[in-house]
Parts: sequence; structure tokens; C-alpha cells
Amino acid sequence: MRLSHTRKAFTISVLLIMTALLGQAAAAQTTSTSTSVPAAAPATSGAASAAAPASPTPAAPSSASSSSAGSPAGAATTPPAAPPVSASQSTPAKNSDRTESATTDKRHGKPRTNGPARSITTTGRDGVALTFDDGPDPTYTPQLLDMLAKANVKATFCVVGTQVKRHPELVRAIAKAGHSLCNHSWNHDLKLGKKPPAKIKADLERTNNAIRAAVPGAEIRYMRAPGGNFTPNLVKASRKLGMESLYWHVDPRDWEHPKGESHAAHRKKVIRIVQKHTRKDSVILSHDYAQPDTIAAYRTLLPWLRQRFKLIAL
Repeated sequence: MRLSHTRKAFTISVLLIMTALLGQAAAAQTTSTSTSVPAAAPATSGAASAAAPASPTPAAPSSASSSSAGSPAGAATTPPAAPPVSASQSTPAKNSDRTESATTDKRHGKPRTNGPARSITTTGRDGVALTFDDGPDPTYTPQLLDMLAKANVKATFCVVGTQVKRHPELVRAIAKAGHSLCNHSWNHDLKLGKKPPAKIKADLERTNNAIRAAVPGAEIRYMRAPGGNFTPNLVKASRKLGMESLYWHVDPRDWEHPKGESHAAHRKKVIRIVQKHTRKDSVILSHDYAQPDTIAAYRTLLPWLRQRFKLIAL
């Protein structure tokens, strides 16, 4: 009887031990499960956070914030959020396009071709070009060359063929000083561009031949139509001869002398127009042939321009 009681006690003890062990295992499992749930929660939150920029709703505050930084004072306080976001997204894009375009033009040195028949009006770089037409003049061209040499400035001379033939020594002086030469037709025919292509070509070739007779191998990169009267045929003929068509951006009309205008008034007019309209890529039109007031005006203009711009020969 005592043995049977002992066995029963042993059996109960084993059962109690097993129950305790099972309880510990269940508790451990419960703890493990409760621990894994919080661990999974941050991962899910992180995924949502990563996806947030793609969602229209969370993106709005970010865009509104950036737009208020670039908007006038008080723009950020406007109640509706959606319109400022839309405006701020479109405006930077346009500004970016303009900046890129300007940078590209500057990098490649492309002048504007918005003159008659798509002729050139600007230098396409950070430099102002002084251009002098209708010479060479035996009286005024040497004065201009001396002035330019003292200022260490290079310019572009648009010469007329008949004048080149009369004064080849002046063309040589222009080239020797490092200035550029430009074809300005044979005899300044204002209707040259309306003539048949063959006659246009013959006129330009005759002028180029005269220039190169004075300066063998001279580079003639530009043609300027008499009176600025460019036509598609004139531009086309010039390009076939290796010359771009050169118009201008600033015209002080130094050749125009209204009745009753004094020399002093004329000089002041030329100076005023050049100073008012010149910018860093301007092509300035002037004349050295039979224009003493122009030469006098440049005694004032040249130092003024040098202080503000880089002066270049095309």
C-alpha cells in the first residue's frame, strides 16, 4: 500500500514538473510573439515613409515650402495650397530653360540673326564690336586708326571696293593694325540685293578681289549690305563666298545731318545714342568716310566704351 502511494506521488510530481515546463514554453512563445510584432511595425512604417514622396498628399507641403522661398513676401500665407504649388513647379522650369538657353548661346558663341534676311545683329559673346563703313577715307581713316592704336582697340572696317582700289595702302594699314575687313560692296549700290544672283555674286567677288589685291590672303568673314538692305539672295550669295551677313544693334545715324543741326549737336547725338543703347554683345554701326563729327565723337566714346565693355574685332 505504501509503495503504491509512493508511485502515485512520483507520478503527480512528474506531472507537475511537466506542467511547469509546458507553462514556461508557452510563456516564452507568447513573449516571442509579442516581441516580433513591434519589430514588424517600424518596418512597415519605414516602407510607408519611403513611398511618401510619390504620394501627392505628402508632396504638397514640400513644394509649397520651396515655392514660398522663391515667392514675394506673403505668398506663403495664401489659404489655398494647390495653386501656389502648381505655379512654383512651372515657374522654375521656365527660368531653368531660359538659363540653359543663354548658357548654350554663350558657350557656342552664336550671334543673333534677327536682322533683315536673318543678318547678324550681335557678336554672340561678351564683347562689343565697333564697325566703320564706307571707307577707307584718306583723311579720316588714318585719324581713326591712330585713335584705336593708342587705345589698343581692334575694330571692323566694312570697306567699299572703289575706295579700296583708290587707297590700297589704307587697307594694308587696317590689316597690319590687326583690324578685321568686311565686304561692303563695290560702289555702295543700295539696290544690290535686288539684282540677279549672278550680278550680286560678281559685285561681291570684285570687292573681295580688290581687298586681296591690297592684302594678299586677307580673311573676309563678313559682308554688310549697302544701307543695310539685305535680301535673301544677297545673304545666300555672301554665304557661298564664305561671308556672314553683318547688320548691327546700335545705329547712331552718324551719317545723317538734318538741316540746321550744328556739329556740336551732331556729336552729342551720336554719343548719346551709343551710350544709351550699347550692351555687352552689341555691334555698333559708324562711318569713317567723310564723317569728321564721328571721329570727334569717338574721342569721347572710345574711353567711355573701354571702361565698360570689352571691345573686339569680328
